[in-house]
Amino acid sequence: MNVPIKSSSYKSSSKLDQTLSFWYGDEQIYFQRVKRAQAMGKVLIKVHPDCRVVASAPEDADNDAVLSAVKKRGRWIYQQLRDFRKQLEFTTPRQYISGESHYYLGKQYLLKVVEAPEQIQGVKLLRGKLEVSARVKSAEKIKELLANWYKERAKEIFAKRLDAMLEQALWVNERPPVRVLTMQTQWGSCSPQGRITLNPHLVKAPRECIDYVILHELCHIAEHNHSERFYRLMKQIMPNWEKTKEKLDGMVNLIFST
Repeated sequence: MNVPIKSSSYKSSSKLDQTLSFWYGDEQIYFQRVKRAQAMGKVLIKVHPDCRVVASAPEDADNDAVLSAVKKRGRWIYQQLRDFRKQLEFTTPRQYISGESHYYLGKQYLLKVVEAPEQIQGVKLLRGKLEVSARVKSAEKIKELLANWYKERAKEIFAKRLDAMLEQALWVNERPPVRVLTMQTQWGSCSPQGRITLNPHLVKAPRECIDYVILHELCHIAEHNHSERFYRLMKQIMPNWEKTKEKLDGMVNLIFST
């Protein structure tokens, strides 16, 4: 059943980095308008896992045009918000104690915390468990050690998967530089110069999800916007990318809570 969109309102005179809103049924949905990197192109709408709605629009587009574009996607935005809110309800904050489950390459592993004052602090994957050795059983220290371990594994895995994906990305002439950087709302990005940035949290997802994100960014080397050419490339090298993206989106809160 479709919910009708009512009248909209906005709250700022400046076009950039402002908050606008519209009504969808009985809910007023707020979104942030930001400048789109490329001057040309349509309004790009994104709903983040933390329920922020962002509309990237050309600087010269007026607010009415942006609101119109966003309202046309009202049903989709509403459903995305509903799904992310439902996931957040079942997300339990991590305590970083033995017995918790943590993800790595799409599989769950039990966390085992060992207090070992005389041993070197670190993380090992042993017999289906993530074993963390620390001098003191501090949640912050365990979290830090795990984060460092994930980042090191991410560098190794991403490098291998990038090499594998480059065999399919025939439009890429040189191996792009890659950095691993923790980001709150993105799995990856590609700069106009072709540098790829990947989120270390992605190493917690299944391999096909890692491949999807890397291929997504490689496609941006050929086409920086989400144009028809961009999606043709994605479809060509990964025909079922939509299902893989849906799988990854469904794991967002499980992954970011670990």
